[in-house]
Amino acid sequence: MTSVLQIILMALDIAWFIILIHVVMSWLINFRVLNLEQPLIFQIWQGINRLVNPVYSRIRQFLPNTGGLDFAPLIALFAVYALRIVIQNNLYSY
Repeated sequence: MTSVLQIILMALDIAWFIILIHVVMSWLINFRVLNLEQPLIFQIWQGINRLVNPVYSRIRQFLPNTGGLDFAPLIALFAVYALRIVIQNNLYSY
C-alpha cells in the first residue's frame, strides 16, 4: 500500500509542476516574452492547456466571476498541495 501512495504522491508532484508551468507560460505569453506564432511554443502551450483546462473548468464552475482575475490555478495548486499533505500524513499508517 505504501508503494501505491508513493506513486500517487509522484503524480501529484507532476500535476503541481504542470500547473506551475501553465501559470508561468501564461504570464510570459501575456507579457509578449513568448510568441505563440513559434510552432514549438504553440504545441507546448496547446498540450499544457489540454491537460489543465478540464481541471480548471470544474473549478471555475464554483468560483464567482472576478472579472479579469482567474483564481482556478491557485485553487488547483492548493488542492494538489492539500492532497499531498493528507497522503503524506497517512502514508505510514497503512
